[in-house]
Amino acid sequence: MGMTRREFLVASGAFGGGLALTLLGLDLGPLHAYAAELSKVNQVKKAKQTISTCYYCSVSCGLIASTDTKTGKIINIEGDPDHPISEGSLCAKGASMFQTSAANEHRLTKVLYRAPHSDKWQQKSWDWAIKKIARNIKTVRDADFIKTNSKGQVVNRVETIGHMGSSKVDNEECWAITAMARSLGIVHMDHQARV
Repeated sequence: MGMTRREFLVASGAFGGGLALTLLGLDLGPLHAYAAELSKVNQVKKAKQTISTCYYCSVSCGLIASTDTKTGKIINIEGDPDHPISEGSLCAKGASMFQTSAANEHRLTKVLYRAPHSDKWQQKSWDWAIKKIARNIKTVRDADFIKTNSKGQVVNRVETIGHMGSSKVDNEECWAITAMARSLGIVHMDHQARV
C-alpha cells in the first residue's frame, strides 16, 4: 500500500508533535482514541456497504453493514439515514448489534459452568449444558407443580421457576421461548425488550 507525500508529512508531523507533548508530560490517551476512531472511519469508507434491516422488533429499522473487501468480515453496522422508517435512528438494541453479533471476537462461544460453592469456571459441552438445565427444570417442576389453587380451581402452574427473556432475541425467538415457558406452567415471566 503506497503513501502519498501529503500523508507522509501529516503522519510525520503528528508523530513528532505527539512525541514532543509526551515529553512535556501530557496525557495523550484521548488523542490516541480519536486517531483510532479516524482509522476506523477510513476503513469503513473503503468497505463494501450492504443495506439490511434490524430484526429485534417489528419496526425493522434500516441498517448499513460495512464489510471488509479483503477478509469478508463485517467491520461496522450503523443506522441507514435513507431508510423511510427510522431515518438512521436506532434503539439501544440496534445500535449495539455489531458489538453483540458473531462478528465480535469477545463474544462467548463455549459454555462456562461454575459449580455451587466453587470459585472456578469449567468449560463444558453444549450437550452437557442442555441436559443439566433440563434436569434442573424437571426436578423443580416435579417437586413444586400446583394442579389446583386453594379454591379447587385447576391452575396447572409452577411458581418456583421464573423466566427472564432477553432483549437480544428477535420476535420469533421470543414467541417460541415464551410458548415453551408457558407449556411448563411457568407464570413468573418477564422480557427485557423495553430497552
